[in-house]
Amino acid sequence: MKDGVNGVALAVFIFFFVAVTVMGFLAARWRRSDNEHTLDEWGLGGRSFGTWVTWFLLGGDLYTAYTFVAVPAAIYAAGAAGFFAVPYTILVYPLIFTFLPRLWSVSHKHGYVTTSDFVRGRFGSKGLSLAVAVTGILATMPYIALQLVGIQAVLDVMGVGGGEDTNWFVKDLPLLIAFGVLAAYTYSSGLRAPALIAFVKDTLIYIVIAVAIIYIPIKLGGFDEIFAKAGEAYSQTNPATGAPRGSLVPGEAGQWTYATLALGSALALFMYPHSITATLSSRSREVIRRNTTILPLYSLMLGLLALLGFMAIAAGIKVDNGQLAIPQLFETMFPDWFAGVAFAAIGIGALVPAAIMSIAAANLFTRNIYKDFIKPDATPAQETKVSKLVSLLVKVGALVFVLTMDKTVAINFQLLGGIWILQTFPALVGGLFTRWFHRWALLAGWAVGMLYGTVAAYGVASPTQKHFGGSSKEIPGIGEIGYIGLTAIVLNVIVTVVMTFVLRALKAPEGIDETSAEDYTADAGDKGVQVELPPATAGAGH
Repeated sequence: MKDGVNGVALAVFIFFFVAVTVMGFLAARWRRSDNEHTLDEWGLGGRSFGTWVTWFLLGGDLYTAYTFVAVPAAIYAAGAAGFFAVPYTILVYPLIFTFLPRLWSVSHKHGYVTTSDFVRGRFGSKGLSLAVAVTGILATMPYIALQLVGIQAVLDVMGVGGGEDTNWFVKDLPLLIAFGVLAAYTYSSGLRAPALIAFVKDTLIYIVIAVAIIYIPIKLGGFDEIFAKAGEAYSQTNPATGAPRGSLVPGEAGQWTYATLALGSALALFMYPHSITATLSSRSREVIRRNTTILPLYSLMLGLLALLGFMAIAAGIKVDNGQLAIPQLFETMFPDWFAGVAFAAIGIGALVPAAIMSIAAANLFTRNIYKDFIKPDATPAQETKVSKLVSLLVKVGALVFVLTMDKTVAINFQLLGGIWILQTFPALVGGLFTRWFHRWALLAGWAVGMLYGTVAAYGVASPTQKHFGGSSKEIPGIGEIGYIGLTAIVLNVIVTVVMTFVLRALKAPEGIDETSAEDYTADAGDKGVQVELPPATAGAGH
């Protein structure tokens, strides 16, 4: 790490940060509707985005600053096992092609803003809807915090904020300013702000990766030299574990972990509220179908990005915190001005998803807690006001989380969040294709999956932590080490199926399904019927 502040890199970083800040505030005027005071407008961008905007928005939503920092950092720390992110993003797109258009259609038809809206309408259960909403909020909070971790990594490498002995306020001031600005333009512009900024973010990321994948190997002597040095480094014993640091190819013992983690992560990705928020902002189901076919371009980018972990080893990067490996690689290998461009890509890569995540979490609270349980007669304008305020509180909570707790805690809670959000899969995806599952059975399955996943993750230790040290554990009955979330959802589904048979035999009340078969194939030309819905399901107005 260079001594002092990297002035050139910082100047370039500030230039791009100011540019996207201006864009964030101007976004309030982009495609402005006559009625701005609805969640459709503030929280879903008027449900008006086409293929191009949606592609950038979903890419900006799913491929975050944490992705930019953590995926190659995992390669840097442990080797090829970190590549699980590549197959899981390949698996996810055929999966979402089967159900996202159906979710878009039924949500368009009934004015649903969140996944919990759909679950409540499909199964006639506010309790199940509340469970999905709370799970979504809990899983999203640490994800937002990790975007801050990404920004902090960049600021640390640029030397901003002083050393460890610096007054805490001075040290964290740049981060406070960054999130203060984020909060302001998200409040003002809603989803339109990250949608507009995503163009800049993804363009910068593609430029940085394209340059890095060519320029850095040339400086390091080619990929043969990079892989040779990485293989040598991985063969060395890790003093903390007494085992080799990693491997260029996953060993046989790690194959179950690799496969189950990839599959479980693929199932979980579009259960996150921010993924659905970006999806529902599209103007037609055809936009969703097209995006599932072109989003894999980001997986190509991710595969190239992961190679930076090998390059960091070959470049001799030494860091105590693996999250700093890639920012440090950029500062070491790139000219200062282009390092600033790379840092801006990571920084903006934090702002876009953080904004969408905070909006998604706020929408869940507003529609499925505030409106369902506190103020059922809330008007669309009141909903929008509450959602704006909650989005601010969510960001403040994430900021406090990062500033007061160790960074590894945020990472571990994000891993736990992935296990939790996966437990909403049967209610959401299952509900899109069948009404056979009983609402109480789904709630029981969710509870079992959440309990098992949390307890199992709590019992996982690492060389640095006694609890929540990872997301993999021995699979009961099989004896192989696998992803806890996948084991939890298997238990979830078993309980749901068994309880459905029991509850149907007992003739337990089913709940009212407000959807019909044709709702799941409706397109933009088909009008919704929100004005006829009872207070518990009306409000967004479409």
